[in-house]
Amino acid sequence: MGQPRWQRRAEDRPREICAAALAVFAEKGFAAARLDEIARRAGVSKGTLYLYFKDKEDLFRAVVRDTVAPNIATIRQGVEAADLPFAEVVRLLIPRAAELVETVPIGPMAKIVIGESRNFPELAKTYYDLVVSHAIALLAGLVAKGQARGEVREGDPRLHAMSLFGPILMGLLWRETLEPAGGPPIDLHALARQHAETVLEGLLV
Repeated sequence: MGQPRWQRRAEDRPREICAAALAVFAEKGFAAARLDEIARRAGVSKGTLYLYFKDKEDLFRAVVRDTVAPNIATIRQGVEAADLPFAEVVRLLIPRAAELVETVPIGPMAKIVIGESRNFPELAKTYYDLVVSHAIALLAGLVAKGQARGEVREGDPRLHAMSLFGPILMGLLWRETLEPAGGPPIDLHALARQHAETVLEGLLV
């Protein structure tokens, strides 16, 4: 027989609390989010929430760790296993980033970090430590590998990495902040494909 229902339920609680927290953070931002509302949406008491998370910052870190960060690790594994020429990797990787934006809550979390990091610097540190640093390291590593093969022109790999992902980030922020205010919609997939070709013209030897 499987585990008792109550035991399986207890193991599910952190995931359910994180899902509820993500919804509340996305709707109200970090400052306005209330732990009692998160607990209510997760179907637990506020006291139960504190059994798993010490405060709201700890809960934010768990949301980033469990919903966004794993995708960076998955992409890294795929890129390293493929061992393709630089141009082919870029043509796959940048459109894949656009797909992730559609399925993973990168946009709401990035918006929270940008909008509230002045008052809550720990949010930016969490997002940098768990997401941004790994994404930049992945891209910079690809650039350095391409340079070693003679495929990519000279330059700081980290700065090249930022140029690779910059337009996708801009499109993401446009969708999260300007489009709801009346800005025309942006097709992130078309942006990704066009940018891949444009940036390759500048990077390839």
